[in-house]
Amino acid sequence: MKIPYPDIVLAMARYDAGDPKRIQHALKVFGFASVIGEREGFPPEMLAALRTAAILHDIGIHNCEKKYGSAAGKYQEKEGPPVARALLAPFGLPEKLTERVCFLIAHHHTYAGIDGPDYQALIEADLLVNLYEDGASPEQTLAAGRKYFRTPTGRALLSAAGGARSGPPFRAQKIAGPVWRDS
Repeated sequence: MKIPYPDIVLAMARYDAGDPKRIQHALKVFGFASVIGEREGFPPEMLAALRTAAILHDIGIHNCEKKYGSAAGKYQEKEGPPVARALLAPFGLPEKLTERVCFLIAHHHTYAGIDGPDYQALIEADLLVNLYEDGASPEQTLAAGRKYFRTPTGRALLSAAGGARSGPPFRAQKIAGPVWRDS
């Protein structure tokens, strides 16, 4: 099945209308997630779940702010999946894909118990954007790289992105951790 990413992006943008920061954040995460997934050789179904979740990963933020007065990750994980499911319904995606997308959204701020390459890639893509948007120091970026990044592509992107400001904070060397490839 061909996934209508441009239409899903437009649905997300309409939902987040008037909030360019959130729209641009989602598109940056989508870009990084796509690069990681493609470079790591994810199978098509996994890549589809990753890309779709990346577009919608923060879709529950407005509900969180209204309901809890906070956009904290634990609230996003709770409020995001129902909104994502409603936004995806008109596209007639396979239920298995929608379920995985909602699972990824419901866990994108949970860094323990990562159960697959798509989950790992979403964590890395979101962190790449958050570290930059939050103005993380080279030391914070290096610590995040060592603690959370496992894919060679994610590590290379972190090194390149961090290097643009103050020299490479993280070198993509041989570091223990899974390499996500189906062979």
